[in-house]
Amino acid sequence: MPARDIYHAAFIKALTADGWTITNDPFYLAYGGRELYIDIGAEKVTIAAERDNEKIAVEIKSFLSLSPVSDLQEAVGQYEIYRTVLKELEPSRKLYLAVAQRVYEGIFSERFGQLIITNIKINLIIFDEKTERIITWVS
Repeated sequence: MPARDIYHAAFIKALTADGWTITNDPFYLAYGGRELYIDIGAEKVTIAAERDNEKIAVEIKSFLSLSPVSDLQEAVGQYEIYRTVLKELEPSRKLYLAVAQRVYEGIFSERFGQLIITNIKINLIIFDEKTERIITWVS
């Protein structure tokens, strides 16, 4: 099993405070003889009859290296692999990339980052690792 991101515990608290139930930590997938571990699986049960239960999988990334571009390349690669396998195994589950607010205000808010987010269609959860709260969801 892969090592946990340094923001793992803070993000779990933020997601829980936002009304989500953590169902998998990590979220295990197997396909074609390969095993994958997305950081978190969660669901939000709604009461309204017109809405189904929402299910998500979340990959948390800290972006701590000296090169934000390298961090973004790694994150996007994992995101695309996870999204492809989820589409086959659990097409109703939506994948998100969770990043701290400082990361979003860095490379993700730059023209370069916006190009990548828009063209690859990355769903984001921006959270504050200090207050352990979700700031915004970007789909």
